[in-house]
Amino acid sequence: MKNKVAAFWKEEEGLGTLELILIIGVIIIIALIFKDQIKKLVTRLLVNVSSKSDEFFE
Repeated sequence: MKNKVAAFWKEEEGLGTLELILIIGVIIIIALIFKDQIKKLVTRLLVNVSSKSDEFFE
């Protein structure tokens, strides 16, 4: 059992998956921390797009 665990630990094929999971985790944590600022930014961008599209279609 100890040899299998050591072999699994040294195996590098799954390393890309682990890195992706860690990156996604960091992105989720950052998104949760800056949730309010992200909402304000998206709302402001959507209002801006809406007003520009209204000007275009008049």
